[in-house]
Amino acid sequence: MAGRFTPRHPRTTVRRGQVGVPAGVRAGIPRQATAPVRVRRWVPDGPLDLGLVLGPLRRGPADPTFRATADGSVWRAARTPAGPGTLRVRAHGGEVFGEAWGPGAEWLLDRLPELLGAADEPDAFVPRHRVVALARHRRPGLRLTRTGLVLESLIPSVLEQKVTTDEAYRAWRLLVRRFGEPAPGPAGVGERPMWVMPAPRTWALIPSWEWHRAGVDDKRASTILRAVRVAARLEQAVGMPAAEAQARLEVVPGIGPWTSAEVVQRSHGAPDAVTVGDLHLPGIVGWALAGDRHADDAVMLRLLEPYAGQRHRAARLILLSGQVPARRAPKMPRVDIGLL
Repeated sequence: MAGRFTPRHPRTTVRRGQVGVPAGVRAGIPRQATAPVRVRRWVPDGPLDLGLVLGPLRRGPADPTFRATADGSVWRAARTPAGPGTLRVRAHGGEVFGEAWGPGAEWLLDRLPELLGAADEPDAFVPRHRVVALARHRRPGLRLTRTGLVLESLIPSVLEQKVTTDEAYRAWRLLVRRFGEPAPGPAGVGERPMWVMPAPRTWALIPSWEWHRAGVDDKRASTILRAVRVAARLEQAVGMPAAEAQARLEVVPGIGPWTSAEVVQRSHGAPDAVTVGDLHLPGIVGWALAGDRHADDAVMLRLLEPYAGQRHRAARLILLSGQVPARRAPKMPRVDIGLL
């Protein structure tokens, strides 16, 4: 989301999942005469923080599919089963108001409550550590989003494999702007238009040199190409339990537990989909819960055992607590293969 951002954080599976939603008067999205296709009002049954709930969907501060504007609105451009759509969400006085444009407008508004965590059960979570309890107390509006879309989370997650976040965000930004389409409604016009990500067939037709220019190596590009060829089957995983959905995703070569967890955390709102294989997360969890900065996946999973069924939520709260060990190693080098 644009606007005020929290300080940069070490790359982890959820990257804190927090962005600032400013409260101001300037919208930052051009106004136009075209009225929203549909408008919806929804009243959540508890505290709701748009920045916390929708933050994990943003892929970098310049994500062309996502924006937070100075009037407190969150804008999201998505490719739904009904077609491209733009959603604007704002909260006021304990109510949420949604507006949508494009062929996918009805689909987006029909699923607005789930997107904002209506299917989540935050009260089922019981803190077992002081740091987790404090983080939960300070973030009462945290809920886990459920987008109901697989490919929009899968492709950027593949781009984030084995590279820095800056490299992954740059690749996503360049590819979406180059091969996507302008977002429907007012978000798709102006100096900084938003974009809808390419359709599966368009991803499949991207020339090899365009992947290279975006800094995407052959391994990640090939994984995305294999995934979009079976896009329909992968999208069907939304109707499965999270564990079964992960198993289906991992059938595609190049998609492992790290990537599949990244996807179901967003597409399913899976509270127990803790990510293994992450570079930083085990050390952060180990440091926060046991003072062990060198924890590996096995140690992390052991420490999270008391949160069985809610391990992803526990990891998210640990990240939000800010209890991160000081860096003692050089940053992961950035290599732009597009310059080679």
